[in-house]
Amino acid sequence: MDIYGIDFTSSPGRSKPLTLARCRLDGTVLHLLAEERWTSFAPFEAFLHREGCWIAGIDFPFGQSRRFIETIGWPDDWAGYTRYAAGLGRPGYRAALDAYRAPRPVGDKEHRRAVDVVTGAISPQKLYGVPVGLMYFEGAPRLLDSPAMIPHLKDGDPERVIVEAYPGILTRNLLERKGASYKNDTRAKQSTTHMATRQQIIERLSVSSNPYGLVASGIETLADDPTGDRLDAFLCAVQAAWAWTHRASGYGAPPDLDPLEGWIADPVVRNSCKAAL
Repeated sequence: MDIYGIDFTSSPGRSKPLTLARCRLDGTVLHLLAEERWTSFAPFEAFLHREGCWIAGIDFPFGQSRRFIETIGWPDDWAGYTRYAAGLGRPGYRAALDAYRAPRPVGDKEHRRAVDVVTGAISPQKLYGVPVGLMYFEGAPRLLDSPAMIPHLKDGDPERVIVEAYPGILTRNLLERKGASYKNDTRAKQSTTHMATRQQIIERLSVSSNPYGLVASGIETLADDPTGDRLDAFLCAVQAAWAWTHRASGYGAPPDLDPLEGWIADPVVRNSCKAAL
């Protein structure tokens, strides 16, 4: 099975490209075959229409929180509000989120999805710092226009499947600790500690006892990238491969998934929701 992982950004360019890991799943072994770097959205859009049988994990929030959508009054289904957001244009979308946030009290300006609470992810309304709100704006409408299926969000070609990935929860799951930093885009802040943590992540992925039940192959050099983009792309592929191995049970989605918000393909998400039942 062809497996892809994509480390996403809202403004791709030379200094911060979109990064793709192309992999092959043979049984429980996930082989890294090749990598691509895209400095614009055009290759990403072409990828979304790529023929064949494949599954891809992409690192950005596919949806917004139910509370935000219902409070702001956007359409009450994923395709509807995603199309509406795209129609605002990037400046209009920014303005809408800023206007929503401005009058609200501290601590209630941005809302998280249920899956963000479980995984520790930030709100998909966030426009500053790590601007995942802009990543949603640039990514989700392109997913909506693709022929691929997004389980529980969008019907499409069942041989081309896309799931939301989040390397942050995967690394915490592997290392069994929070706050284990392994990358930095700023050269002056890149450290040997980051390098050691990347190597530890790679070591954990190379044995079958890891929580994903997969053995990674050909990933030793991913530790050499201090930005972590190459490693993150592969981690997205791991989550996509895990989802593929659970395709008979809804791609590993939690039983109480909210189709307005979406979900992240990871055993932490499925197991946390099961524990709550």
